[in-house]
Amino acid sequence: MKPTLLLLGIIAFFSFQKPARSLFDGKTFAGWEGDTGTIWRVENGALVGGSLTTFVPHNYFLSTRQSYGNFVLRLKMKLEGTGFVNAGIQFRSQRAEKPDYEMIGYQADMGGNYWGCLYDESRRNKVLTGPDSTTIRRIVKPNDWNQYEIRCEGPRIRLYLNNTLTIDYTEPDAIIPRTGLIALQIHGGGKAQVQYKEIMLEEL
Repeated sequence: MKPTLLLLGIIAFFSFQKPARSLFDGKTFAGWEGDTGTIWRVENGALVGGSLTTFVPHNYFLSTRQSYGNFVLRLKMKLEGTGFVNAGIQFRSQRAEKPDYEMIGYQADMGGNYWGCLYDESRRNKVLTGPDSTTIRRIVKPNDWNQYEIRCEGPRIRLYLNNTLTIDYTEPDAIIPRTGLIALQIHGGGKAQVQYKEIMLEEL
């Protein structure tokens, strides 16, 4: 390839790439919606859900107001608690009508043996794929900050946990939506608290 054509190709590629932007300003719920009265709050530059002293009765989600399709999402999260301690990051999802506190769609799961797994929330209701337990034990930092990266490109979904690829999944069902909301979950069933911060999204 001639140098001029190569340069034009590089310029064209980057012209279609949108720069990464923050989905959370570190101070307010701007751009997000959910139960911000009792379940979700902003503390120390993080979106915090649940409680370490009060039982969380069911799942709660704080979702974006905008939908996204192909993107790379990077964020840090910290999960703590007793009982069933679990949370997750929804993407390409939508709010359920019944029960109205649920969401439908893909979830990058976290907690126990679910770390690094791709779960299908309120749809197929199962883990679609996930890493082996040895990998989870090696890369997860219990009760500390961990980093998730979610990469969606067409039917292909990749999850990275603390810079380690945990799943590379291609959706075989063409009916499954490839766009939707992003949401942060605190799972019911325990005295659990999750924190999310440094939420950066790059649209592809």
